[in-house]
Amino acid sequence: MLGTLQHIVQQVNEAANLDQALAIIVRRVKEAMAVDVCSVCIKNATTGHYVLMASEGLNPESVGRVRLGPNEGLVGLIEARQELVNLENAADHPAYRYVPETGEERYHSFLGVPLVHFRKLVGVLYVQRRTRQSFGKDEVAFLVTIAAQLAGALNSAAPDGVITVLQNERPHSVGFNQGLPGAPGIAIGTIVLPAPFTSLESVRDRAPQDIAVEEAAFREAVSAVQEELRQSAEIMATRLPTEARAIFDVYALMLGSDSLVEDTVARIRAGNWAPGALRDTIAEHAGAFDRMEDLYLRGRAEDIRAIGRRLLMYLQSDAREPREYPGRSILLGDEVSLARIAEVPAERLAGVVCLRGSVLSHIAIVAKALGVPAVMGLGQLSIGNLEGQPIVVDGYQGRVFIDPSPIVIEEFERLVRAEKERTVELRKFRNLPAETADGVKVKLNVNIGLLSETNEVEQSGADGVGLYRTEFTFMVRHAFPVEDEQYQVYRQILESFAPKPVTMRTLDVGGDKPLPYYPMKEDNPALGWRGVRFTLDHPEIFLLQLRAMLRANAGLNNLCVLFPMVSQVKEVKEARELLDRAHRELLEEGGNSAMPPVGVMIEVPSAVYQVRGLARHIDFVSIGTNDLTQYLLAVDRNNPNVARLYDSLNPAMLRALRTVVRVARRYGKPVSVCGEMAGDPAAMILLLGMGIDTFSMSAGSLPRIKWAIRSITRRHAKAVLREALRMDNAQDIRQMLNGELEQAGLGGLIRPSK
Repeated sequence: MLGTLQHIVQQVNEAANLDQALAIIVRRVKEAMAVDVCSVCIKNATTGHYVLMASEGLNPESVGRVRLGPNEGLVGLIEARQELVNLENAADHPAYRYVPETGEERYHSFLGVPLVHFRKLVGVLYVQRRTRQSFGKDEVAFLVTIAAQLAGALNSAAPDGVITVLQNERPHSVGFNQGLPGAPGIAIGTIVLPAPFTSLESVRDRAPQDIAVEEAAFREAVSAVQEELRQSAEIMATRLPTEARAIFDVYALMLGSDSLVEDTVARIRAGNWAPGALRDTIAEHAGAFDRMEDLYLRGRAEDIRAIGRRLLMYLQSDAREPREYPGRSILLGDEVSLARIAEVPAERLAGVVCLRGSVLSHIAIVAKALGVPAVMGLGQLSIGNLEGQPIVVDGYQGRVFIDPSPIVIEEFERLVRAEKERTVELRKFRNLPAETADGVKVKLNVNIGLLSETNEVEQSGADGVGLYRTEFTFMVRHAFPVEDEQYQVYRQILESFAPKPVTMRTLDVGGDKPLPYYPMKEDNPALGWRGVRFTLDHPEIFLLQLRAMLRANAGLNNLCVLFPMVSQVKEVKEARELLDRAHRELLEEGGNSAMPPVGVMIEVPSAVYQVRGLARHIDFVSIGTNDLTQYLLAVDRNNPNVARLYDSLNPAMLRALRTVVRVARRYGKPVSVCGEMAGDPAAMILLLGMGIDTFSMSAGSLPRIKWAIRSITRRHAKAVLREALRMDNAQDIRQMLNGELEQAGLGGLIRPSK
């Protein structure tokens, strides 16, 4: 029975649309349970009615036309109870409602189960037999189990559960697919799937006629693909910063490595022709990455397969057919590789959608650098037949509308126009101070990770850099960068913003930010070897970074150093000792860099309650709201099963923030907030009410936050905070704050509209 369950779910996941998915369900469940009828009713989220969407056994003409009102019939009973109903004779039950057009009078026994996805009732799945006998426990177990698995698949096919029925027309889905916001913005365009290169899987084994010829052909293909990657890097040179372009070097190194090239050559010499040897090598290497838990490393499997397809293409053809791209191309795939992005002319790339990946993946970072909207982590979706389909990408809320209705397109076209108008309107705030209506001055800094972001930051009117993510310099290379490499990058950053302060976070890897050349396999990486824990265990790496930072600060003196993932006072003391050591070494070598201010990130719950002890060893505090929310609520924000529980406005989070601010101020340590919360206009009201006067966010969020700050008073913000702290539900707090923004004339800041 387990095999049957898995096979049905797999077929449903591969269905092209909702109708096909429902047809598969009723047919396969009817066969598996040997029943006379299997039917599915889907709930219309707008009206609350249930629509008979598919059936095997009932009158086909009733499908799409029969509707049951809320709480009507046995389907309504299942909704009310939120549990299964198992009846020997359905007609005897008081809730039974006879529907003549279905022809169901021939059937007596009834078993129905709710289709529930994340507490939301999607519909009802039920089976019927002619006999008068209730269903057995094994049959009940099967239907309950299959319903639990199918609810998510159906939600993907019609995410909003919105069904429109127009008389005799077939109903259709008008919902959206929910993912994770990767890069802000809205794009309306055409889906472009991975290029249909020759399939490696279709290659058959063949004994080579001449092993030397096969080996030479393979090595020639390797050289050709390496040259192709070099050209792609040149194309992207004007579009991406140095760090991101370095990723192409990593791909080129894959081709030059013994582990890929020599393994293929060995297989050729063992008696297989070049395409067959390549097929096995790519399968082995990509499979190894597929089995890894880490998102970044799993993403490398797609890169390896892409390289394999290119190699196979050169082995089987002397020329490559150029691909035509639509005017507004939206790249869609399991993982979209950098090589694919490089192939699209800059003026034709409108957006990126990845079924996998997180908001911190390289592609999300590159999309932000290119200024195109991106949605990550869309989840299970059958994409095989979507080439050329229209699509709307909402990078603000992580939503994707595939084959949207004219009404949806019209609405998003309006939003795009409104966004352009609002962008022009916000420019007037660039040179105005971030000052509340009652005269409280606030510092607005930016978070950056790429050199290319410096221009955008300068145009935003930021007061400085509140968070520079140094890990990107490490993540895009094939080995740990040496001191001089780091110095060059850090110097450019500090010079670009001098005399404005730049807070550089020391290497923060591990968890969802692994290094490709230093894999960290852990059962629970989020609670593992990351941040300052990793750098303290590797002083030889940490000291090089600290030296590079101090050298880069010479003569500029706008550096601030920030230690991440601090969970105890001992870690700060040890990190400061290494910083002092690096400073002494440079002075002994003739350097003249001053000791910079030092701070810690409060992003672990234990640090919230150790601010008093930490204050003796630091100069400032920076609250990392992203990780603090995740750890405080025990919610992985990149896990689609629980991401809905991630909310920085949770009452526990607000009380933790207030605790940090109160203790830090008592010891004279300034507090800043970085992360998504700092760029959220609604949350900003509460943070301002707590007394926080330094915010760090993305450059794109800064004009909106400045507008909000200039529209309210701190006195009112304190009153709103007191009201929020009396609430025990994040949704209620959000609703109240949105109401405050609306009353202040700032409603356009909380949605992609004017």
